[in-house]
Order: sequence, then structure tokens, then C-alpha cells
Amino acid sequence: MSEWWKDAVIYQIYPRSYNDSNGDGWGDLNGIIEKLDYLKVLGVDALWISPVYDSPQDDNGYDIRDYRKIYDRFGSNDDMERLIHEAHQRGIKIIMDLVANHTSDEHYWFQESRKSKANPYSDYYIWKDPKPDGSPPNNWGSHFGGSAWEYAPERDQYYLHFYTRKQPDLNWENEMVRQEIYDLMQFWVDKGVDGWRMDVIAEISKYTDFPDYPPQPGKAFIVGSMHQNGPRLHEFIQEMNRKVLAPNESMTVGEAPGSNAELAKLFTDPERHELNMIFTFEHVELDRVPNSPNRKWALRPFQFTELKRVLSEWQDTLRGCGWNALYFENHDRPRIISRWGNDTNYRKECAKAFATVLHGMQGTPYVYQGEEIGMVNSHYDLDEYDDVEIKNAYKAYVLKNKSISEAAFKKAVWQVGRDNARTPMQWNAGHEAGFTSGEAWLKVNPRYPEINVEEALSDPNSIFYYYKKLIELRHKEAILSEGTYQLFLADDPHLFVYERTYGDEKWLIVANFSEETVETDELKPFLYDRWDRVISNYATVDPHQPLRPYEAFIIRKTI
Repeated sequence: MSEWWKDAVIYQIYPRSYNDSNGDGWGDLNGIIEKLDYLKVLGVDALWISPVYDSPQDDNGYDIRDYRKIYDRFGSNDDMERLIHEAHQRGIKIIMDLVANHTSDEHYWFQESRKSKANPYSDYYIWKDPKPDGSPPNNWGSHFGGSAWEYAPERDQYYLHFYTRKQPDLNWENEMVRQEIYDLMQFWVDKGVDGWRMDVIAEISKYTDFPDYPPQPGKAFIVGSMHQNGPRLHEFIQEMNRKVLAPNESMTVGEAPGSNAELAKLFTDPERHELNMIFTFEHVELDRVPNSPNRKWALRPFQFTELKRVLSEWQDTLRGCGWNALYFENHDRPRIISRWGNDTNYRKECAKAFATVLHGMQGTPYVYQGEEIGMVNSHYDLDEYDDVEIKNAYKAYVLKNKSISEAAFKKAVWQVGRDNARTPMQWNAGHEAGFTSGEAWLKVNPRYPEINVEEALSDPNSIFYYYKKLIELRHKEAILSEGTYQLFLADDPHLFVYERTYGDEKWLIVANFSEETVETDELKPFLYDRWDRVISNYATVDPHQPLRPYEAFIIRKTI
């Protein structure tokens, strides 16, 4: 089986925010086709496209009504086939988003399932009787707030939904459900799809005795360890691999909440025949207060040394028995330079520093749309956001529980809200940032006159061209995919320093993640007597001199 993904860089597209070809304010498949040449210039190898299936859009397409049909605002099945063909013509592969934990409540399966307990689709979903007092079967919570159970009077039962009540969870214990999923995957593989990003795949196996979580202060409903890594999870994924992944040589990356580096080996060890790689959440939740009743909206100061520890742990643990998926941003995560960096005075230097550290590691780097031009978070009024997660959390924590003030909640949304990543792609300084000739579905970030693709392409020192160089290095330099990893200065509060080694070749990756000039006395023992520059975000490099704000570089040892 080809392991093309080991030397590849994958670019994520959030279609409704990427490029609108028909002026309705909503990005579409033809809009992506229009930008394929841009992506070819950037040099990416594959596009992961967030869900474009037919959907009521309760959770922006992660609630699927028909897996075999494209949602009409994105285009048609013919448009999808044309996108696959046009991408392949440019040497770019297509990764679709597989949402197999749940469907929309408007899916035919669920419409039938809720009718009666005797229906042929009855146990396609997870139904449980109420407690004697009529309350939900247990205290499991939804990721979006409230109970994970919704009452359906037609059956006098509750159905399980880990996300919105319009996203009922599928019953993977049912062999027919699993075969339905494999069949729909084959449907798209037959049309040329090269691989799958698997949405919350770690949640498909449930603890079927449905025990309560131990009570927690301030929480009626709890999200915890029983929401993922259920008892049959790896059995199900191995079956999927046998039935559809291996026969088609499909590349896979799973979203695996609740996974640490040791658990990642269970998913990604080639000997286990499951997935190629998974996305960790560990490093992107370091500023979250653990077990807070306010969940992701309860934030604590970011500890830079913790970021180094987590990323290094994954590098060390998966070496030789798994593979890393490298990312800082996606459609669920805010812009990294706004969250943990400096998106004003040192925006370009900061963006390049984060990119240098990530792309220097072993694994497959993922670039989220707009990351390659340094897009930033948006500080909107709360009523200007569209995200169902933000809306539900506001109702639950600010209005109902009053466990967080409106000001604190707003500040948290500005830092970690999902719509920070979902504002329209900024193509130029014109109307709606060039995203649409109409009115965009979500407000365009007001900094678009300064931050846009047209500006980036005209500046030889732009973030875009820095990413292009990093991608070229990934294609050419075996040390990036094959070399060992060693972290230095683990406790330094500002410097991220590590070395990659492959045979006789050594590369030192250095980045100063602060707005201060940092002395390099501690760095000097790790420097090479003779070296040359591989890449840097300042025009000149002298590792023996103090490091400038957000300075980052890679140097190669020479003989």
C-alpha cells in the first residue's frame, strides 16, 4: 500500500466559507474548483473537505440527511465528481469527511426508527426507556450542553445524541448499520475519493450498560470518559479497515477525542490495521480549565512548556509504531496566532514561527484555509456569531445557570469560539474580501483589507510563500518524515528547540515564542560549529546572537 501521506501536506477546506461562485453568500464546490490553481501553487498534496452532503445544516453539515447526495447550496453530485477530476488533474487528492457517529434526525433511517419499536430501522439508533419518574436514562451530557438524551413521544423512549438533539447517534452494535456506512464509503471511493477524515470516530462504540457518571458539583449532565473509547471501538475500526479501507487503499485520519499518545498507538500502529493517524486534542485544550461546569469556556493561562511537553510526547511515543497528524488550526479551533501568539505587532513572524515548529516535526502537517496567509480571530458581538455551540453555551451557562458572566463568556468566544475559524476566506481587499459578490453568510473579518491572498501573493516575504517553502521541504527532505526527534530546553518558558536526525544528517529547529528579545546562552551547547540555513522567518540568521521576537529558523549541520 502506498504511504503517500507520509511526505504530504493536507489542506482543509471549510466549503461554505471558502469561495462562493454564484453570489448567494455561501461557498460551494465550483468555488473550490476555481481556486485549485491557487492550491497547486501553494503545493499541497490533498484537500480535506468538510461535509458537503445533503443536510439541514443544524451543525453546519455535520448533521447528514443523505450521505449519497450533495447539499444543493454546495452544488450537485456532478460538481463533486468534477472537483475530484479537476483536483486529480493537478495531482491533488481528495479527502472526504466521514460522519459516522450520528446522522441528522431528518435522515430516512431516523424518520423510520422513531415511528415504532417494531420498525425495521428501530435499532439503527440508541433508544432507552425513561427512568420511572420520566427523566432521561442516565446523566450523560451533550457536547453542546444539556442532556445527551431527547424524548420521542412516538416511542415513549429517549434517543441518544452526543451533539445537538437533531444529531441522533447511530447504533454501531447493529451489523446492518455498520454495513450501511461501509456501503456509502464505497459509493464515494468509486467516484475517486482518496481517503477519509473521520469525525469523532472514537465515539462510535458505546458503553451499552449506560451507567451514570459519578456526580460532579454544578453539573446535572456530564461529558466524560464514557463518551469515547468504548469497548468495541477498535473491533469496529478493524472491520471497517477489512471491508473498505484496505481494499481501496484509502488514506485515513481519525478525530479521536479523549486520546493520549499511548491510546493513539492502538489506532495507528500499522500492525493493528486500523487508521493511518489520528488528531489529538491534548495540545489544543491546554488553556481549558479541567472539569469546569462551563466546559471549554472556562479558560486558564496558556503554559508554553506544556505545549512542548505534549507535542514531544506524541513525537516520541508514536515513533516506529504510529504516525502523527500535525495541526494547530481547523474548523473547530481558533486561529493559533490570536489564541497563543501575537496577531498584531508580530503577526507574520508569529505565524511563521508556529508553522516552523509544526512542519519540522515527524507526521503529516495539516494547513487550515487562511492559516497560510495568517488569518486571525474575530471580535464580534455575540449576536453576530452563527455557531450552534456558541448559542447553546450562552443559553446554558450565561442565561440559565449564570455560572459565567456575559463579559467572561464573550472573552472566551473571542479566544476559542469555532466561528473564529469559519469567517469567510479573505481573497482580496474588495467587496466581502472577494469571497462572494453577494452578502456573506457570516461576517467577514474586518482585517481583510490588510490580510488577504492577493496581498500575500504580491509579497515575496509573505506567510504564504513561507508555507510554500515548508511544503517543498516536506516533499524533498527525507529527514522530515524519517528522522528522529529530540527536544532540548524543555523547561525554557520562551524557546522551542528540537533536533531531527536522519543518518549523518542533523537539523536544529529553533523558535522564540515571545515578544521579547531572548538571550541564547542556554541554546549554545546545541548549536553546530558549521551549519547552513534551511529556512528562517527573518532575513538573516545568527544563532549566537539574541533571538528577536518570534524569531524562528531551521539550520542544517554541515561538515
